[in-house]
Amino acid sequence: MRIEEITLREIHMRLKERFETSFGALQDRRILLVEICSEGLSGWGEATVLESPSYNSEATDSAWLILRDFLIPLVLGKDIAEASALERTMAPVRGHEMAKAALENALWDIEAQQKAVPLACLLGATRSEIACGVSIGMQSSVSALLSKIATELRDGYQRVKIKIKPGNDLSLVQAIRRQYPEIRLMVDANSAYSLADNYRILALDSFNLMMIEQPLAWDDIYEHAILQAQLHTPICLDECIHNAGHAKAAIKLHACGVINIKLGRVGGHSEARRVHDVCVQSSIPVWCGGMLESGVGRAHNIAMSGLPGFVLPGDVSASRRYWHEDIIEPEVEVSSSGTICLPTAAGLGYTVRRSRIEQLTVRKETRSATPVQIAAQ
Repeated sequence: MRIEEITLREIHMRLKERFETSFGALQDRRILLVEICSEGLSGWGEATVLESPSYNSEATDSAWLILRDFLIPLVLGKDIAEASALERTMAPVRGHEMAKAALENALWDIEAQQKAVPLACLLGATRSEIACGVSIGMQSSVSALLSKIATELRDGYQRVKIKIKPGNDLSLVQAIRRQYPEIRLMVDANSAYSLADNYRILALDSFNLMMIEQPLAWDDIYEHAILQAQLHTPICLDECIHNAGHAKAAIKLHACGVINIKLGRVGGHSEARRVHDVCVQSSIPVWCGGMLESGVGRAHNIAMSGLPGFVLPGDVSASRRYWHEDIIEPEVEVSSSGTICLPTAAGLGYTVRRSRIEQLTVRKETRSATPVQIAAQ
């Protein structure tokens, strides 16, 4: 696959509802899209960064700079045998996994089109549909949260995740369990606690939770192992798992019972599969986390979630939960039983709406390979 042209776009999309976590709230999304053109085909990826470096060290503007000034010059004009080989070409740039994932995932889209197979099949999917859960941001009141949960359950979602932080945790879970004693429920702290708060986390142990996601520091594994030893409820690691080596370390230290795989956080489909394989070999269940993606990122998440180790419902929800109008067609839909069918068309399986993207674009740069670059291969 010769990388002939790369277009970097920033689009602005407004969430239907404000989404609040322990590290802040947002509603207006600045989304970075990457389009790679190769031998008559076009592949799409999304840099799943937030607007500020609050989830991890990447952000919209830093990802744009790294892509434009470092990653795109490294890969433009190169002839790549398969998408999984692109990470070696990008290896001179350390970190910046979400920026790298945007490029690599776009090339996976092209490779699947070339081979005339759905991306999920190329990745190794073993199922035809995936189970879906929802992530609910912090609400204005307990009653508002319960009302939101009722709506999501009516829509068929198989698992509910709520965001928590110190002082906004036990009372919420107690209220939910009073009204919904049997639903599959988990909590996500987004690194809001420390071991000094362990009494609050240990108090959650009595509520039959599926898991407690990333309660401690975003870059910590060791202290999670200390905390997990005190809990019956599995800890799910998210922010601190950037590659298969981190997953191996966490499993060896008994720091978790579950791992959340986010495509952007681990650098793309190639590393995501390695993290997945490490977890499967150790009987650690995985699920797909979300970053409030547009339809492009959501489509890649769906493809990844078809792998056999994704045995728990992920944060892969319907387009209409987030957007009045998405940038793909058909939009992602969830069945009344809380599942999404994996698309059967080649590549991503969804059509990118160019006209819609152009309407939403606020900046755009296109780089084309020169004849000299191509001849050098």
